[in-house]
Parts: sequence; structure tokens; C-alpha cells
Amino acid sequence: MKDYGKKLSLIERVAYRFAWSVLWALSKIIFRFRVVDKKNFPTEGAYILSPVHRSYLDTPVGGMVTARRQRFMGKESLWKNKFSGSLLSLVGAFPVERGTADRAALRACQEILERGEPLVMFPEGTRRHGPIVKKEEMHAGPAFVSLRTGAPIVPMGIAGTDYAWPPSTSKIKPHKVILVVGEPIYPKVFEGRVPRRAVDELTEELRQKLQIVFDQAQEILGKPALPEPSNLEKDD
Repeated sequence: MKDYGKKLSLIERVAYRFAWSVLWALSKIIFRFRVVDKKNFPTEGAYILSPVHRSYLDTPVGGMVTARRQRFMGKESLWKNKFSGSLLSLVGAFPVERGTADRAALRACQEILERGEPLVMFPEGTRRHGPIVKKEEMHAGPAFVSLRTGAPIVPMGIAGTDYAWPPSTSKIKPHKVILVVGEPIYPKVFEGRVPRRAVDELTEELRQKLQIVFDQAQEILGKPALPEPSNLEKDD
């Protein structure tokens, strides 16, 4: 099994904290982000942060909810450049080979959690559109890994990143962002094989609680998530 990142040295921890602080300051200025119910984060140990996904900004801005280094997957090709690879590893990314079976990626996630590190997994997979978290767009990955490791899932609603970086443009603009942290979902404990039914049930529970915090974030922001852009907008 690959080693998906070693513990940071003292110098690397200082560098990470400096990079995080700079990004926090920039995000606060540009997006005026506000974190609601940050107290819901587990105080120690591993957890799976599962945010809604409406913009490419969800990863960098969403990462500002805690100064603790959180791990997330990245395409292995991004590590071909030594500098960018080192930077990605520093901020918490770990490489997963594109085109490999989902099983390999899930094993990597499991290893990260078993080492006591927090992990970010978007349950909707890729970017979605609109104010609704749809059942057919949910992925079972977070629930499966949670049941395998016992790590709680923390749902998080994010509103405003799609306005800051609309799906129909490549330009980022200042816009307020709201992040609402939900209460952790603690999985049942199974010895041996995890039943598919348990995975499905936990995935649905996550979807429902994700919708609650997403609704709350949109309500605080004062407007719903953007719908999918029309073909005309996509061509602009």
C-alpha cells in the first residue's frame, strides 16, 4: 500500500500554518466568509468533512473552517512537478491515480483516517448546481469509509462560492460566503464486512443532514444556489 503522506516536520508545520494564515486572510477579505456552528467539529481524532459542492472554491475556502490540516484527494499527475507536488502535499492533498478503481481511492482514504487525520470528501462527487442535494447525485464513498473506520461524518453547507466563481465563467469576484457546520454523524460499528444496506442508510442520513445545513447557509446568505447555466451562458 502507498504511503499517503508522512507527518509534517516542525519546519513544515510552521510553513503550513503560515500558508493557511495567508489564505485565511485573503479569503476573509475577498469572500467575507462566516463560519456558523464551528463547535460541531470533533475536538480530536479523525473525521470526514463532507461539504456540498457548487464551486471550485469549495475546497480552498471550505478549508478555512479549521486551522487543522485536513487531507483531500488530488490527481496523481499534479505531483509530476516537484514544486507543485510538494506544495499540495504540504496543504494536505494526497495523490490518487486517475482511472484506477474507486476501491483504491477508498483504501487511501481509510489509511488516512486510521492514522487519526481528518479527511475531506465531497459526497456529491463533482460540482453540482442548484439549492437541492439530490439523492441520485450522492456517492457512497464517505459513508463506506466512515463505517469501515468508525470516523464520524461532519456535513457542511456552503453558500456563496458559486456566486464568487459562477460555473459559466472563469473569473473570480468578491462575494460573501457562508459555511454552516452540522453535527457529526457517528456510524454504527460492524465487525468484518460492512452491509450495503448500512452504507445506503448512512448515505441517505448524510444527504438529509447536508440539505439542512445547506438550507441554513443559503438562508443566512439571503439567496439560493445558482441553477445550472444554460447552453448560451456556457458559450459566453
